[in-house]
Amino acid sequence: MKIAIAGYGVEGRASLKYFRRKYPRAEFLIVDQNDIKNPADDIIVHTGTNVFSERLNDVNLVIRTPSIAPYHIHTLGKIWSATNEFFAECPAPIIGVTGTKGKGTVCSMIAAILRQAGKTVHTVGNIGTPGLDVLPQITPRDVVIYELSSFQLWDLERSPHIAVVLMIEPDHLDVHRTFDEYIDAKSNICRYQQANDITIYHPTNIYSQQIALASGGEGQAYRYGIPDDFQVYVDGVYFMSQNRQVCPTDAVQLPGGYNLDNACAAMSAVAMTFPGIPLEMYYHGLRSFTGLPHRLKRVAEKSGVTYYDDSIATTPGSAIAAIGAFAQPKVLILGGHDKGGDYTALAKEIARSNMRAVILMGSNAEKIAQTIYSVAPQANLIVKGKVPMAEIVRTAATTAQAGDVVILCPAAASFDQFASYNDRGDQFVAAVQAL
Repeated sequence: MKIAIAGYGVEGRASLKYFRRKYPRAEFLIVDQNDIKNPADDIIVHTGTNVFSERLNDVNLVIRTPSIAPYHIHTLGKIWSATNEFFAECPAPIIGVTGTKGKGTVCSMIAAILRQAGKTVHTVGNIGTPGLDVLPQITPRDVVIYELSSFQLWDLERSPHIAVVLMIEPDHLDVHRTFDEYIDAKSNICRYQQANDITIYHPTNIYSQQIALASGGEGQAYRYGIPDDFQVYVDGVYFMSQNRQVCPTDAVQLPGGYNLDNACAAMSAVAMTFPGIPLEMYYHGLRSFTGLPHRLKRVAEKSGVTYYDDSIATTPGSAIAAIGAFAQPKVLILGGHDKGGDYTALAKEIARSNMRAVILMGSNAEKIAQTIYSVAPQANLIVKGKVPMAEIVRTAATTAQAGDVVILCPAAASFDQFASYNDRGDQFVAAVQAL
């Protein structure tokens, strides 16, 4: 048997380790378009631009890394993925979470509540931990929270017991050929559900509804965030469910009204999975979660100006959400590698918001500037382009006034200048701390 690991990043390494243990007598090879540093000993390695179309014809099984589109892989063998393998072999119930933004936060909220209730929880997937790394330790009594990107869902053949579909907007159109293809990939989160499975979806987003109701699954579908479908919603200063108080909303330690929506999704997922959990566990679980790195995270206050790192905001919609989290004057830092998003709605939000200035960085700075000027010709734009993050932060510091907030919410990917959104956020934090 010949097995190829297609893509040798974090998940590719985890896949190689897992499948070598599962098939000790198989022949393995690694294929990647990029050069590979420190490949595994005694493993054949092929690299190059056309490696996925030219080196896999005689392979029995290709393990696809999420970022590699299935249509790029040409083989007579079976195309499989770590996500498919995990879903096929996991003995515990899986709560799967997808959406354009908010996935990691909702996964973490669910995990925090369940851990507070004494459950053994494994949080895996797009949030950073490869599922196959922890699969051997999972028991039927545990709970798995799986953050699922469109890349992981692309060719998924099973759906989780509980599927959570957050707000959807166009994204990754530099990889997905169309927005319809993106939606179709996302739909696999509930396409294969059975009669006792459940989908919880965003109450107003038409694409979330399209995924939940038109994917062909047999499960039940409910909207979170409104009282109509008996899920958790906000009424005043309380989270409510079926006209009963669950806990105060001040349990949520993260800024922004959208994080109350995220909490509604998380609490609804927990309630549908474990309806007997005491209500105080929701409060203490949410209270214990103070946020993930680079997700509208407060960095520091310098000279009366507060800086926030929202480097994970790689879409226009996520930047709009960050703007809405603050009433005070704002200095926004936008721009990066373009993913095909439409910045018109973001420009309109900038036009009507309390905006001190917008600093535009990265390779699509001019594109964003043109869109903003077409909607808000009086906007104070500072176009910097591809310059070091330290220069961007110094410009923000000289532009902002005491009482303002400076927000890094790029509304674009990081790969024009940075290794990842984590790298971009880390450089921002370091530059702020150096002021």
